[in-house]
Amino acid sequence: MKILIADDHALFRDGLSLHIEKLYPKAVILQSANFSQAVKIVQTTPDLDLLIIDLDMPDMDWTDGIRTLQEAAPQTGIAIISATEDARNIKKALEMGISGYIPKSSDTKVITSAIHLILEGGTYLPPSVMEQTSHIADTSSKSAKLLTPRQSEVLSYVAEGMSNKQIAYKMSVSEATVKLHINALLRAIGATNRTQAVIIAQKRGLI
Repeated sequence: MKILIADDHALFRDGLSLHIEKLYPKAVILQSANFSQAVKIVQTTPDLDLLIIDLDMPDMDWTDGIRTLQEAAPQTGIAIISATEDARNIKKALEMGISGYIPKSSDTKVITSAIHLILEGGTYLPPSVMEQTSHIADTSSKSAKLLTPRQSEVLSYVAEGMSNKQIAYKMSVSEATVKLHINALLRAIGATNRTQAVIIAQKRGLI
């Protein structure tokens, strides 16, 4: 397992690296102090499993930085860890398809759970952020297509924060089948990622 931590504060990077190494002793942890360094590492290390990125780094606007990283590693999940919980930043990050948003104010247990969930294919968004972003939804006039019973069931599990592996166990199906259901329900309600799907579904009374 390879994880890249990008943060302009060396003390925070080192602390998070040590914590992840305790969780995953065989993990290889890479570090960068800004977006530019992160992009170079991603370009030369194609087998990264997760990018943990701070929003506020001095060399690049964070939206440009995230887009550049997504272009360089389209199959790698990106989790944001940030001191800011500004609703506008969170909304934009969700629209960009991040795998998680972890406030730096979170305690160690929360950060541990969030990283576990994201690495298992889930999406982490803490309750405090959900409250701030409850207004984020697809406001288009198009009505959501009706979900199949199985898609509705998957959606309910996604809303509980379960990973694909956990959902597959609950439903006694393969993870591949879960992925198919998730892709279908995303298309059905017009969402671009799991977290946005939950927010839209809540707004429309689907869950």
